[in-house]
Amino acid sequence: MTPSFIRNVLLKGLLLFALIHFACALIPSDGLGRISAYNSLLRGRERFPFGETPREAYNFSLYNFEAMFAAHRLDGTPKAADEFRVLVIGDSATWGTLLKPEETLAGQLDAAGLISADGRRVRVYNLGYPTLSLVKDLMVLERAMSYQPDLILWRVTLESFPRDRQLESPIVAHNPQRVRQLIERYQLAITMPAAKPTFWQRTLIGRRRELADLLRLQLYGVMWTATGIDQLYPPSYPPAGRDLEADESFHHWQPPAFPEDGLALDLLQAGMKIAGEVPVVLVNEPILVSNGENSDIRYNFYYPRWAYDLYRQTLAEASSANGWKYFDLWDLVPQEHFTNSAIHLDAQGEEMLARRLIDAGLIQ
Repeated sequence: MTPSFIRNVLLKGLLLFALIHFACALIPSDGLGRISAYNSLLRGRERFPFGETPREAYNFSLYNFEAMFAAHRLDGTPKAADEFRVLVIGDSATWGTLLKPEETLAGQLDAAGLISADGRRVRVYNLGYPTLSLVKDLMVLERAMSYQPDLILWRVTLESFPRDRQLESPIVAHNPQRVRQLIERYQLAITMPAAKPTFWQRTLIGRRRELADLLRLQLYGVMWTATGIDQLYPPSYPPAGRDLEADESFHHWQPPAFPEDGLALDLLQAGMKIAGEVPVVLVNEPILVSNGENSDIRYNFYYPRWAYDLYRQTLAEASSANGWKYFDLWDLVPQEHFTNSAIHLDAQGEEMLARRLIDAGLIQ
Protein backbone atom coordinates (compact mmCIF):
# COMPACT_ATOMS: atom_id res chain seq x y z
CA MET A 1 0.00 0.00 0.00
CA THR A 2 1.72 3.11 -1.24
CA PRO A 3 1.20 6.55 0.31
CA SER A 4 -0.64 7.71 -2.79
CA PHE A 5 -3.05 4.74 -2.55
CA ILE A 6 -3.78 5.49 1.12
CA ARG A 7 -4.29 9.16 0.30
CA ASN A 8 -6.73 8.35 -2.49
CA VAL A 9 -8.71 5.98 -0.28
CA LEU A 10 -8.96 8.61 2.46
CA LEU A 11 -10.00 11.32 0.00
CA LYS A 12 -12.67 9.11 -1.56
CA GLY A 13 -13.91 8.12 1.89
CA LEU A 14 -14.16 11.73 2.98
CA LEU A 15 -15.93 12.64 -0.25
CA LEU A 16 -18.43 9.81 0.19
CA PHE A 17 -19.07 10.83 3.80
CA ALA A 18 -19.58 14.46 2.75
CA LEU A 19 -22.07 13.42 0.07
CA ILE A 20 -24.06 11.31 2.55
CA HIS A 21 -23.74 13.98 5.23
CA PHE A 22 -25.23 16.74 3.09
CA ALA A 23 -27.66 14.52 1.15
CA CYS A 24 -29.27 13.67 4.49
CA ALA A 25 -30.45 17.30 4.67
CA LEU A 26 -32.63 16.67 1.62
CA ILE A 27 -34.48 13.74 3.19
CA PRO A 28 -37.51 14.76 5.29
CA SER A 29 -37.88 13.25 8.75
CA ASP A 30 -41.14 11.63 7.70
CA GLY A 31 -39.31 9.80 4.92
CA LEU A 32 -36.76 8.39 7.33
CA GLY A 33 -39.51 7.36 9.74
CA ARG A 34 -41.21 5.20 7.15
CA ILE A 35 -38.17 2.92 6.95
CA SER A 36 -39.12 0.27 9.49
CA ALA A 37 -38.72 -3.42 10.24
CA TYR A 38 -42.04 -3.50 12.09
CA ASN A 39 -44.94 -5.40 10.54
CA SER A 40 -42.48 -7.35 8.39
CA LEU A 41 -39.45 -8.68 10.27
CA LEU A 42 -40.82 -7.50 13.61
CA ARG A 43 -44.26 -7.68 15.19
CA GLY A 44 -46.20 -4.42 14.98
CA ARG A 45 -46.73 -2.72 18.32
CA GLU A 46 -50.17 -2.61 19.93
CA ARG A 47 -49.70 1.05 20.86
CA PHE A 48 -47.36 3.90 20.04
CA PRO A 49 -43.77 3.82 21.30
CA PHE A 50 -43.50 5.65 24.60
CA GLY A 51 -41.46 5.26 27.76
CA GLU A 52 -38.38 6.21 29.75
CA THR A 53 -36.80 2.83 30.60
CA PRO A 54 -36.04 1.19 27.23
CA ARG A 55 -33.67 -1.46 28.56
CA GLU A 56 -36.41 -2.88 30.78
CA ALA A 57 -39.59 -1.96 28.89
CA TYR A 58 -38.22 -2.38 25.33
CA ASN A 59 -39.91 0.89 24.52
CA PHE A 60 -39.06 4.59 24.58
CA SER A 61 -40.32 7.98 23.48
CA LEU A 62 -39.25 9.43 20.17
CA TYR A 63 -40.63 12.32 18.20
CA ASN A 64 -40.62 11.09 14.62
CA PHE A 65 -44.34 10.91 13.94
CA GLU A 66 -44.11 8.63 10.93
CA ALA A 67 -41.85 6.20 12.79
CA MET A 68 -44.47 5.95 15.53
CA PHE A 69 -47.13 4.95 13.01
CA ALA A 70 -44.78 2.66 11.08
CA ALA A 71 -44.14 0.71 14.29
CA HIS A 72 -47.86 0.28 15.07
CA ARG A 73 -49.69 -2.88 14.02
CA LEU A 74 -52.33 -0.73 12.34
CA ASP A 75 -49.76 0.20 9.69
CA GLY A 76 -49.29 -3.45 8.77
CA THR A 77 -52.95 -4.47 8.82
CA PRO A 78 -54.69 -4.03 5.46
CA LYS A 79 -58.38 -3.35 5.99
CA ALA A 80 -60.42 -6.43 5.12
CA ALA A 81 -63.74 -6.14 3.33
CA ASP A 82 -65.58 -7.44 6.40
CA GLU A 83 -63.76 -5.22 8.93
CA PHE A 84 -65.43 -2.39 10.84
CA ARG A 85 -62.39 -0.35 11.91
CA VAL A 86 -62.50 1.62 15.17
CA LEU A 87 -59.66 3.93 16.21
CA VAL A 88 -59.38 5.10 19.82
CA ILE A 89 -57.47 8.34 20.42
CA GLY A 90 -56.72 10.17 23.64
CA ASP A 91 -54.15 10.56 26.40
CA SER A 92 -52.18 8.23 28.69
CA ALA A 93 -55.42 6.74 30.01
CA THR A 94 -56.18 5.56 26.47
CA TRP A 95 -52.60 4.45 25.83
CA GLY A 96 -52.80 2.43 29.04
CA THR A 97 -50.35 3.43 31.77
CA LEU A 98 -49.74 0.38 34.02
CA LEU A 99 -52.00 -1.70 31.76
CA LYS A 100 -51.09 -4.51 29.39
CA PRO A 101 -52.23 -3.90 25.80
CA GLU A 102 -55.15 -6.31 26.14
CA GLU A 103 -56.33 -4.55 29.32
CA THR A 104 -56.75 -1.13 27.71
CA LEU A 105 -60.09 0.12 26.43
CA ALA A 106 -59.06 -0.65 22.85
CA GLY A 107 -57.78 -4.09 23.80
CA GLN A 108 -60.96 -5.03 25.65
CA LEU A 109 -63.24 -3.73 22.91
CA ASP A 110 -61.23 -5.59 20.29
CA ALA A 111 -61.48 -8.84 22.25
CA ALA A 112 -65.24 -8.52 22.77
CA GLY A 113 -66.08 -10.10 19.41
CA LEU A 114 -68.39 -7.26 18.41
CA ILE A 115 -70.29 -7.21 15.14
CA SER A 116 -71.34 -3.94 13.53
CA ALA A 117 -74.91 -3.18 12.48
CA ASP A 118 -74.06 -4.11 8.89
CA GLY A 119 -72.53 -7.44 9.91
CA ARG A 120 -68.82 -6.59 9.81
CA ARG A 121 -66.28 -7.69 12.44
CA VAL A 122 -65.31 -4.86 14.76
CA ARG A 123 -61.54 -4.37 15.09
CA VAL A 124 -60.27 -1.74 17.50
CA TYR A 125 -56.85 -0.05 17.48
CA ASN A 126 -55.21 1.90 20.28
CA LEU A 127 -53.91 5.27 19.03
CA GLY A 128 -53.72 6.92 22.43
CA TYR A 129 -50.56 8.81 23.30
CA PRO A 130 -49.50 10.02 26.75
CA THR A 131 -49.56 13.78 27.41
CA LEU A 132 -52.63 15.97 27.62
CA SER A 133 -53.19 18.11 24.53
CA LEU A 134 -55.99 18.34 21.99
CA VAL A 135 -53.46 19.46 19.36
CA LYS A 136 -51.62 16.18 19.88
CA ASP A 137 -54.91 14.34 19.35
CA LEU A 138 -55.51 16.27 16.12
CA MET A 139 -52.06 15.30 14.86
CA VAL A 140 -52.83 11.64 15.49
CA LEU A 141 -56.32 11.86 14.02
CA GLU A 142 -55.25 13.57 10.81
CA ARG A 143 -52.53 11.00 10.15
CA ALA A 144 -54.81 8.10 11.11
CA MET A 145 -57.49 8.95 8.55
CA SER A 146 -55.38 7.29 5.85
CA TYR A 147 -56.15 3.94 7.52
CA GLN A 148 -59.86 4.11 6.56
CA PRO A 149 -61.55 4.13 9.97
CA ASP A 150 -65.30 3.56 10.28
CA LEU A 151 -65.55 5.09 13.76
CA ILE A 152 -63.41 7.31 15.99
CA LEU A 153 -63.64 7.10 19.79
CA TRP A 154 -62.07 10.26 21.21
CA ARG A 155 -61.46 10.13 24.97
CA VAL A 156 -61.10 13.58 26.48
CA THR A 157 -60.69 15.21 29.87
CA LEU A 158 -60.55 18.82 31.06
CA GLU A 159 -56.76 18.87 31.46
CA SER A 160 -56.42 18.59 27.65
CA PHE A 161 -58.47 21.74 26.97
CA PRO A 162 -56.64 24.84 28.33
CA ARG A 163 -55.55 26.80 25.26
CA ASP A 164 -52.26 27.94 26.77
CA ARG A 165 -51.14 24.33 27.36
CA GLN A 166 -51.69 22.97 23.85
CA LEU A 167 -48.08 23.18 22.66
CA GLU A 168 -46.43 21.83 25.82
CA SER A 169 -46.59 18.17 24.85
CA PRO A 170 -43.10 17.11 23.63
CA ILE A 171 -44.52 15.33 20.57
CA VAL A 172 -46.21 18.60 19.60
CA ALA A 173 -43.17 20.78 20.29
CA HIS A 174 -40.93 18.52 18.19
CA ASN A 175 -43.24 18.55 15.16
CA PRO A 176 -43.71 22.29 14.50
CA GLN A 177 -44.24 21.95 10.76
CA ARG A 178 -47.05 19.43 11.20
CA VAL A 179 -48.66 21.65 13.83
CA ARG A 180 -48.37 24.77 11.69
CA GLN A 181 -50.12 22.94 8.85
CA LEU A 182 -52.97 22.05 11.20
CA ILE A 183 -53.22 25.66 12.38
CA GLU A 184 -53.35 27.01 8.82
CA ARG A 185 -55.66 24.32 7.47
CA TYR A 186 -58.28 24.61 10.23
CA GLN A 187 -57.72 28.22 11.34
CA LEU A 188 -56.87 27.24 14.91
CA ALA A 189 -56.50 30.01 17.48
CA ILE A 190 -53.01 28.86 18.43
CA THR A 191 -49.61 30.28 17.51
CA MET A 192 -46.72 27.93 16.79
CA PRO A 193 -43.24 29.48 16.93
CA ALA A 194 -41.89 29.96 13.41
CA ALA A 195 -38.37 28.65 14.06
CA LYS A 196 -37.13 26.18 11.44
CA PRO A 197 -34.16 23.80 11.63
CA THR A 198 -31.04 25.12 9.96
CA PHE A 199 -29.41 23.33 7.04
CA TRP A 200 -26.70 22.00 9.39
CA GLN A 201 -29.32 20.63 11.78
CA ARG A 202 -30.78 18.62 8.88
CA THR A 203 -27.45 17.01 7.92
CA LEU A 204 -26.27 13.59 9.04
CA ILE A 205 -24.40 14.94 12.05
CA GLY A 206 -27.18 17.37 12.95
CA ARG A 207 -29.73 14.53 12.89
CA ARG A 208 -27.60 11.94 14.65
CA ARG A 209 -29.98 11.78 17.65
CA GLU A 210 -33.00 11.25 15.40
CA LEU A 211 -31.20 8.55 13.40
CA ALA A 212 -30.02 6.85 16.59
CA ASP A 213 -33.58 6.83 17.93
CA LEU A 214 -34.89 5.27 14.71
CA LEU A 215 -32.26 2.54 14.94
CA ARG A 216 -32.95 1.95 18.64
CA LEU A 217 -36.65 1.61 17.91
CA GLN A 218 -35.89 -1.27 15.54
CA LEU A 219 -33.51 -2.92 18.01
CA TYR A 220 -35.96 -2.78 20.91
CA GLY A 221 -38.57 -4.14 18.55
CA VAL A 222 -36.72 -7.46 18.63
CA MET A 223 -37.34 -7.77 22.38
CA TRP A 224 -40.92 -6.51 22.02
CA THR A 225 -41.56 -9.19 19.41
CA ALA A 226 -40.10 -11.86 21.68
CA THR A 227 -41.77 -10.83 24.95
CA GLY A 228 -44.78 -8.59 24.23
CA ILE A 229 -43.51 -6.23 26.96
CA ASP A 230 -43.75 -2.51 26.21
CA GLN A 231 -43.76 -0.88 29.66
CA LEU A 232 -42.76 -1.58 33.24
CA TYR A 233 -45.30 -3.05 35.66
CA PRO A 234 -43.92 -2.26 39.13
CA PRO A 235 -45.20 -4.32 42.05
CA SER A 236 -46.14 -1.07 43.81
CA TYR A 237 -46.50 2.59 42.91
CA PRO A 238 -47.64 5.82 44.57
CA PRO A 239 -51.45 5.79 44.32
CA ALA A 240 -53.44 8.75 43.11
CA GLY A 241 -54.07 11.18 45.94
CA ARG A 242 -57.35 11.01 47.83
CA ASP A 243 -56.55 13.65 50.46
CA LEU A 244 -56.40 16.97 48.62
CA GLU A 245 -55.33 20.57 49.14
CA ALA A 246 -57.91 23.24 49.92
CA ASP A 247 -57.14 24.98 46.64
CA GLU A 248 -59.87 26.11 44.25
CA SER A 249 -57.54 27.20 41.43
CA PHE A 250 -57.31 25.48 38.08
CA HIS A 251 -54.31 26.55 35.97
CA HIS A 252 -54.29 29.82 37.93
CA TRP A 253 -57.95 30.32 37.05
CA GLN A 254 -60.24 31.14 39.94
CA PRO A 255 -63.99 30.53 40.34
CA PRO A 256 -66.61 31.09 39.20
CA ALA A 257 -65.68 31.13 35.46
CA PHE A 258 -63.00 30.27 32.90
CA PRO A 259 -61.28 33.07 31.00
CA GLU A 260 -62.98 33.91 27.73
CA ASP A 261 -61.88 31.35 25.12
CA GLY A 262 -59.76 29.63 27.78
CA LEU A 263 -60.89 26.19 26.62
CA ALA A 264 -59.83 25.22 23.08
CA LEU A 265 -63.24 23.97 21.93
CA ASP A 266 -62.40 24.98 18.36
CA LEU A 267 -59.95 22.07 18.29
CA LEU A 268 -62.85 19.67 18.72
CA GLN A 269 -64.53 21.31 15.74
CA ALA A 270 -61.31 20.85 13.75
CA GLY A 271 -61.30 17.18 14.71
CA MET A 272 -64.81 16.76 13.31
CA LYS A 273 -63.69 18.38 10.05
CA ILE A 274 -60.70 16.05 9.84
CA ALA A 275 -62.94 13.01 10.37
CA GLY A 276 -65.35 14.19 7.67
CA GLU A 277 -68.03 11.55 7.12
CA VAL A 278 -66.51 9.17 9.67
CA PRO A 279 -68.53 9.28 12.93
CA VAL A 280 -66.73 10.59 16.01
CA VAL A 281 -67.86 9.80 19.55
CA LEU A 282 -66.53 12.14 22.23
CA VAL A 283 -66.14 10.31 25.52
CA ASN A 284 -65.56 12.37 28.65
CA GLU A 285 -63.43 9.77 30.39
CA PRO A 286 -63.90 8.71 34.01
CA ILE A 287 -62.06 10.60 36.73
CA LEU A 288 -61.31 9.73 40.32
CA VAL A 289 -63.96 11.23 42.61
CA SER A 290 -62.29 11.38 46.00
CA ASN A 291 -64.06 11.20 49.36
CA GLY A 292 -60.93 12.20 51.29
CA GLU A 293 -59.80 15.45 52.88
CA ASN A 294 -61.02 18.59 51.05
CA SER A 295 -63.02 16.49 48.60
CA ASP A 296 -65.79 19.06 49.03
CA ILE A 297 -63.47 21.50 47.21
CA ARG A 298 -61.74 19.25 44.70
CA TYR A 299 -62.72 16.03 42.97
CA ASN A 300 -59.06 15.03 42.70
CA PHE A 301 -55.51 16.33 42.22
CA TYR A 302 -56.35 17.76 38.80
CA TYR A 303 -59.77 19.28 39.23
CA PRO A 304 -61.50 21.64 41.65
CA ARG A 305 -65.20 20.93 41.64
CA TRP A 306 -66.28 24.30 40.20
CA ALA A 307 -63.91 23.98 37.20
CA TYR A 308 -64.81 20.41 36.36
CA ASP A 309 -68.56 21.00 36.72
CA LEU A 310 -68.31 24.06 34.47
CA TYR A 311 -66.28 22.08 31.92
CA ARG A 312 -68.89 19.34 31.78
CA GLN A 313 -71.64 21.89 31.28
CA THR A 314 -69.65 23.72 28.60
CA LEU A 315 -68.77 20.55 26.70
CA ALA A 316 -72.35 19.28 26.83
CA GLU A 317 -73.67 22.59 25.50
CA ALA A 318 -71.06 22.73 22.72
CA SER A 319 -71.84 19.14 21.73
CA SER A 320 -75.56 19.84 21.58
CA ALA A 321 -75.08 23.07 19.61
CA ASN A 322 -72.75 21.43 17.06
CA GLY A 323 -74.47 18.05 16.81
CA TRP A 324 -71.50 16.15 18.21
CA LYS A 325 -72.09 12.67 19.57
CA TYR A 326 -71.06 13.01 23.21
CA PHE A 327 -71.00 10.53 26.06
CA ASP A 328 -70.22 11.74 29.58
CA LEU A 329 -68.87 8.94 31.80
CA TRP A 330 -67.01 11.09 34.29
CA ASP A 331 -68.23 9.28 37.45
CA LEU A 332 -68.65 5.78 36.08
CA VAL A 333 -65.71 4.15 37.87
CA PRO A 334 -65.34 3.98 41.69
CA GLN A 335 -62.18 5.50 43.13
CA GLU A 336 -60.68 2.14 44.10
CA HIS A 337 -60.20 1.33 40.39
CA PHE A 338 -57.78 4.19 39.74
CA THR A 339 -54.04 3.56 39.86
CA ASN A 340 -51.31 6.21 39.95
CA SER A 341 -53.35 9.12 38.59
CA ALA A 342 -56.84 10.56 38.79
CA ILE A 343 -57.39 9.57 35.14
CA HIS A 344 -55.61 6.18 35.00
CA LEU A 345 -57.89 3.18 35.42
CA ASP A 346 -56.96 -0.36 36.36
CA ALA A 347 -58.04 -3.28 34.17
CA GLN A 348 -61.39 -3.60 35.97
CA GLY A 349 -62.07 0.10 35.51
CA GLU A 350 -61.32 -0.16 31.79
CA GLU A 351 -63.66 -3.14 31.60
CA MET A 352 -66.45 -1.04 33.15
CA LEU A 353 -65.84 1.66 30.57
CA ALA A 354 -65.76 -0.80 27.67
CA ARG A 355 -68.97 -2.50 28.82
CA ARG A 356 -70.77 0.81 29.17
CA LEU A 357 -69.81 1.85 25.63
CA ILE A 358 -70.90 -1.50 24.27
CA ASP A 359 -74.23 -1.41 26.13
CA ALA A 360 -74.87 2.12 24.88
CA GLY A 361 -74.61 0.86 21.30
CA LEU A 362 -71.93 3.41 20.40
CA ILE A 363 -69.93 0.95 18.30
CA GLN A 364 -72.13 0.26 15.31
